[in-house]
Amino acid sequence: SGMKVLDVGCGVGGPARECVRLTGAHVTGLNNNDYQIQRANIYAAKNKQENHSTFVKGDFMHMPFEDNSFDAVYAIEATCHAPVLKDVYSEMYRVVKPGGYFAIYEWCLTDSFDENSEYHKKLARDIELGDGIGKLFSTKVALQAAKDAGFEIETAIDLAHETTVSNDIPWYDGLDVRMIDFTNIQAFARSQIGRVFTTNAVKLLEKVGIAPAGTYKVQEILATGADALVAGGKEKVFTPMYLIVGRKPLN
Repeated sequence: SGMKVLDVGCGVGGPARECVRLTGAHVTGLNNNDYQIQRANIYAAKNKQENHSTFVKGDFMHMPFEDNSFDAVYAIEATCHAPVLKDVYSEMYRVVKPGGYFAIYEWCLTDSFDENSEYHKKLARDIELGDGIGKLFSTKVALQAAKDAGFEIETAIDLAHETTVSNDIPWYDGLDVRMIDFTNIQAFARSQIGRVFTTNAVKLLEKVGIAPAGTYKVQEILATGADALVAGGKEKVFTPMYLIVGRKPLN
């Protein structure tokens, strides 16, 4: 309670709201998307957290904050969109106070990724395309980037593959395509039969002008990305759960 925390790439503020609820800290969310900031403010108001959260529009490669502004800084599945990890981590280093914590939940290629495998490279490209990522970096690159930014590393672990706790259901299970699934409407839409239904419905809506031009193409790209995430998880060449925790030295 009383800490000032920065959420880098905060989306619509889900993790920020949980942080406020669980700790009482004040969380500032940084995002470059006006719509998501608007939604984050609405959700904060619904949860009566207006006095404990602020959402700011800005570029996480050039953060609009003074040096040493925050007691802690974190990013959850956001900095994978940075063109250079060291640069965004360095910005996080700049704005956190000496002794403050840094935590990253990163999307990465694992040590099992084979640069000589065309299949592995296709999976990486499909994930990048489907999820709007310029380039996926390896866990080694991410860890070295955090060190090069200046952080003293306390933890670096792939929670998707290096732990056994709570891994009975793999992280990609919800994206895995089954022939048919009536668990809920989202599960049905992700099933093979559901995809056929959704694809044809989107094509029809686009053809008659109800859905804007390009909607089907977006749906196709998202499906390709989802399939690559599942395959990358099964092959253990991709992780969305590489955790790095470190601290900015006191001096």
